[in-house]
Amino acid sequence: MTRAQPGHKYIFVVGGVMSGVGKGITTASIGQLLAARGLSVNLMKVDPYLNVDAGTMNPTEHGEVFVLDSGLETDQDMGNYERFLGRDLGPEDYMTSGMVYRSVIERERNLGYEGKCVEAIPHVRDEIVERLKRASEHAGSDVSVVEIGGTIGDFSNALFIDAARVMHLNNPSDVLFVMVSYLPVPGTLGEMKTKPTQNAVRELNAYGVQPDIIIARSTHPLDDKRKEKLAISCNVQPGRIISAPDVESIYDVPLNFERDNLSEILLDALETKGEKSADLEEWKEFVKHAHNGAQQVKIGIVGKYFDTGDFVLSDAYLSVIEAIKFSSYAAGVKPEIAWINAKDIQSGKMPVSELATYDGIIVPGGFGETGIEGKIMTAQYARENKIPYFGLCYGLHMLVIEYARHAAGMNDANTTEINPGTPYPVIDILPEQKEKLARKDYGGSMRLGAYPCDLSDGSIVREAYGEKKISERHRHRFEINPVYVSELEKAGLVFSGQWSDGDLKEIAELPKSVHPFYVGTQFHPELKARPLSPHPLFNAFIQAAIARKG
Repeated sequence: MTRAQPGHKYIFVVGGVMSGVGKGITTASIGQLLAARGLSVNLMKVDPYLNVDAGTMNPTEHGEVFVLDSGLETDQDMGNYERFLGRDLGPEDYMTSGMVYRSVIERERNLGYEGKCVEAIPHVRDEIVERLKRASEHAGSDVSVVEIGGTIGDFSNALFIDAARVMHLNNPSDVLFVMVSYLPVPGTLGEMKTKPTQNAVRELNAYGVQPDIIIARSTHPLDDKRKEKLAISCNVQPGRIISAPDVESIYDVPLNFERDNLSEILLDALETKGEKSADLEEWKEFVKHAHNGAQQVKIGIVGKYFDTGDFVLSDAYLSVIEAIKFSSYAAGVKPEIAWINAKDIQSGKMPVSELATYDGIIVPGGFGETGIEGKIMTAQYARENKIPYFGLCYGLHMLVIEYARHAAGMNDANTTEINPGTPYPVIDILPEQKEKLARKDYGGSMRLGAYPCDLSDGSIVREAYGEKKISERHRHRFEINPVYVSELEKAGLVFSGQWSDGDLKEIAELPKSVHPFYVGTQFHPELKARPLSPHPLFNAFIQAAIARKG
């Protein structure tokens, strides 16, 4: 059995009662609070599904795929981790059951187990512990905060909880369990109920694990009576039961936790020391701006991943939404974000002229044919009516196709993703990608992760960044076709960013003399936006939207 290295601290965050109540935000907040107390922290997400990574999952069902600098496609919680910590995370900080089982099977095929019968326990469990250990060693951190996906009682995450149990058994003073559990307030009763959480703790006890801290999520603050009841029933000290009511913004959560002295409770439970108080002044200032913006700016997101029954799944564009917020708050305004289904524009259900009511329009990333003509119509209307337009990846493709059709005389220009027989394939698949698709190599095979880009002097993006060379994250198979670049440039389109190591155009724009902000990027700038350091391109876009409103 691989043991956690003595002295290194682990906090495992597990969920009780139901999913979606904030394990990821809790994990991110714990990491931020410990970092604010002077500790070095790495945050880690464990996803129990058998997918090797999140790249092949439907965003309508699973939410956004968040890409790291390394190119690893991860769960959207990794984005929250980066935003709360204000720094990049590595591939070691993400783990799925698929990764674990694949490693175990490959090792078995190579006689790595020396002919033993390979079983879930101990071999799969040991692989989990080894990966947790490697992540902490790679980060060189004092504390690893590990979110175990799913809910207590799920068959799929049992091995991860058992790995945490064994680590606690070997070094009990170095391993801590935090359970995030939901306390419902049924409308017909009007009373907060603790029984579901009591049952969740008992189920966790059946794994051989006792929570040290309970984060009590609910619509309302936890009162002393419920806190006492939970303490007695769940065998957790009353002072270690933290009230976590609904708040206006997820960025209030660390401050809310700290009002209950969570950082001190964590340090005490881990038997470690940090700074005397948490340094959260910059974060408090950011949150103040988030609440105090007087003027509103209306931003329309024209996308396709919205359909999930009768609900709108904004999680498919989570990083875009957060990037808009950060830049808006920094500019002293509040964003009013509207979801516009590209299919409604394409069908005529929503007249394209309604886009005139928006101060700025974003067309985010995506794949496939659904709603493409609606997005092209959006790009054309924004261009012709001087509405600030920001195209992200697929949104860049729509910008280029629209310009080719209506400004460069290339009738029926298209992307070969949609129309392989188009007479003007202004967007085409990368040559190496054709080979991968031919052999059905879909997982982790796109152009992924951080790539360097050189910016053109005098361009909107050069002015926004304030520097010549940048690095941004990618996730795509199709690119601007170099064959048509010169013809598009003659028609007035400016390619203001180029891959530093190859002949690929990364950014297209119109000059400010022609349009206040008409920019598309092949990369995903939203993935590097942070609360305390908003992204330069989103800053420029929001400023243009404010100017239009004015």
